Amino acid sequence: MNIAVFVSGRGSNLQAILESDYSKDVISVKAVISDKKDCAAFQIAGKYFIPTFTIGNRPGKVSYNELITSLNKLEIELIVLAGFLKLIPTELLIVFQNKIINIHPALLPSYGGTGMYGMNVHRAVFNSGDKYSGATVHIVNKEYDSGRIIAQEKVDISGAKSPDELADEVLKVEHKLLPYVLRKIALGEIDLQSSQKIISL
Repeated sequence: MNIAVFVSGRGSNLQAILESDYSKDVISVKAVISDKKDCAAFQIAGKYFIPTFTIGNRPGKVSYNELITSLNKLEIELIVLAGFLKLIPTELLIVFQNKIINIHPALLPSYGGTGMYGMNVHRAVFNSGDKYSGATVHIVNKEYDSGRIIAQEKVDISGAKSPDELADEVLKVEHKLLPYVLRKIALGEIDLQSSQKIISL
């Protein structure tokens, strides 16, 4: 299955997709897209000779309409948001309806929505005193973190002494859950077009 991965940071989930035994034999990453020209994940893409695109309205960047044309040429079947911080525009949601998924570093519907990303999420979970956190893979729609949940995996964080320690534990779950879900989708074991029960590892 041909996928495009959207990133804004270092790209650890991109690395996991490319290297995991779950996904590496059934997934082909055809493009890596970011809103930042100096995105660290582009270095990972370069090692695998994967084309990269920077989206935006400034010189050297491509518009979403231009990107859609490129994704269609690359025969992209699924878009994966892996640490991408921007809201996906309507034109992309229409073309790839129910074909865009996101991984979120918490157990949605808790700790989702505007501003809830990265360490903002982990600090909120840590300060709440919750004993569990985890990762969620969900369908992307026009609102942050509100699409139908596909899969979740929780982790015991009762021993975490800081938000950073909590983040490390959740990231380990992300690196397993996302490739696992991608394998299930590629093999037709998850149908993104239908409502389906939440799966876990």
